[in-house]
Amino acid sequence: QVQLVESGGGLVQPGGSLRLSCAASRMIFSGYVMAWYRQTPGKQRELVARITRDGSTNYADSVNGRFTISRDNAKSTVYLQMNSLKPEDTAVYYCNADHRVLGIHYWGQGTQVTVSS
Repeated sequence: QVQLVESGGGLVQPGGSLRLSCAASRMIFSGYVMAWYRQTPGKQRELVARITRDGSTNYADSVNGRFTISRDNAKSTVYLQMNSLKPEDTAVYYCNADHRVLGIHYWGQGTQVTVSS
């Protein structure tokens, strides 16, 4: 079955950087729109960034200019480069794969990002 495995989370000071990775397996990666979401306790999961099959991107207003999503279809991996991190970026970050034609999507298990001094 399809697997999405996130990595790269951790503890970082405000102003610091992290790069998250999401490695996909058992799927035709290039056929999926890939995205990163995040969630904090008591709140709904929110979209952070999305990258389409052809590489077009969009971002939440709160991260625009600080975060960059990219994908490597040869490695079946999507990345989220996070710069100038703020305490309010603290959350569990989830990778999502969405096949618009087949109408199916998958989630990773999540990786914790904590921004604190």
